Amino acid sequence: MKKRIFQKKWILLALVPFLVVTISACSLITKPYITNAGNNKIVNLGDSIFALSGRISDYLHSYAGKTFRRYATSGAELNGGLIEPSVYSQYTRAKNDYRTIDTIFMDGGGNDILIPATMYFDPYNCKVDWWESGLSTKCKNFINDIYVEAVTLFNQMGRDGVKNLIFLGYYNIKFGVIGTTALNPAVAYGNGKLSQAIANATAGPGYRVFIDPRSSITNSDIIIDGVHPSDSGSKKLATLIWNKLKYLPY
Repeated sequence: MKKRIFQKKWILLALVPFLVVTISACSLITKPYITNAGNNKIVNLGDSIFALSGRISDYLHSYAGKTFRRYATSGAELNGGLIEPSVYSQYTRAKNDYRTIDTIFMDGGGNDILIPATMYFDPYNCKVDWWESGLSTKCKNFINDIYVEAVTLFNQMGRDGVKNLIFLGYYNIKFGVIGTTALNPAVAYGNGKLSQAIANATAGPGYRVFIDPRSSITNSDIIIDGVHPSDSGSKKLATLIWNKLKYLPY
């Protein structure tokens, strides 16, 4: 964990001019938070899969007939990172805004992998090039650290009284302005670890489910950047979430 923090600090110093522009851009492409909703006890946390267009929320609100709170932020990493609020910080703000949270649907951890791989020259070696046989041990160890951070967060949610947790995993990305298929082995490994995190959270919510969207999302469901869902992709993801959420009080 200390090694990861040191690498991030070194990278930040080297790329400050570039990152200032990047962070400013991300702050402009996050849909406004929903801090007061029809049901304040259901909360959405995460990254730009939810926050870039906001269409997943739109579909879910139409299915439910009421709104839910949303704090997802484009560029957010699971814990810390250069773009705030992180998923950890989003959760803290959600609790401060309205303390009783029954259900959280979320994602997280994708930017922890994507941002270093695409903007920092892949320091964790998470891209698998054509001459490589599989995902590097260095990347697996990095994702294992993300797993620990995820379990810690889920355990805290459980101690705080959150009853239900629906975690949306990541789909395979395509070649685009940001995306590269060389990261899909990391997506597969990451989904496996995040699924384990949901299952292994000892103090986590009573109802916990991991959604793996890889079999549902095709290239046509992803916009030109290679990463984010199009309207059709957002509808598919919302439907996957709704198929779990609709059985809970909402």
